[in-house]
Amino acid sequence: MGLIDFIKDAGELIFGQGKATPSADVNAESAASAALAKSVTDLGIPIENLSIQVKGDVAAVSGTAKSQADREKVVLAVGNTKGIAQVDDQIAVEKAEAEAIFYTVQRGDTLSKIAREHYRDASKYPVIFEANRPMLKDPDKIYPGQKLRIPPL
Repeated sequence: MGLIDFIKDAGELIFGQGKATPSADVNAESAASAALAKSVTDLGIPIENLSIQVKGDVAAVSGTAKSQADREKVVLAVGNTKGIAQVDDQIAVEKAEAEAIFYTVQRGDTLSKIAREHYRDASKYPVIFEANRPMLKDPDKIYPGQKLRIPPL
């Protein structure tokens, strides 16, 4: 996939109380890398030999995923973190599959509206919800700037 852009100031704050971004020193970047890896592990996304290296606002992610969906979920989990502007995706996939489209949520969007735009059927919103689990826990809780996977039907 390569380098994927995210909105740096949107996303979950995981770098510690009061810190919206990892600072540029080596210790802070190392701590940010560990925090992101723990976050991905806590989500239960299966990636072998997961490695995340943060430098400034860029996170390089590597390892091996069993599926394209798992690969994309890791990229989104890392990129939808406040302070990360780009993810350098270096994850290998065991079985080649079609890639999903990444969509950036806009103000006023709902999963139904996004499903109508991409699938021409608002009732397909559960497909998008399931494609973004475990990062999404509620189909009504998306926010502007968040990136979502829109898998092919």
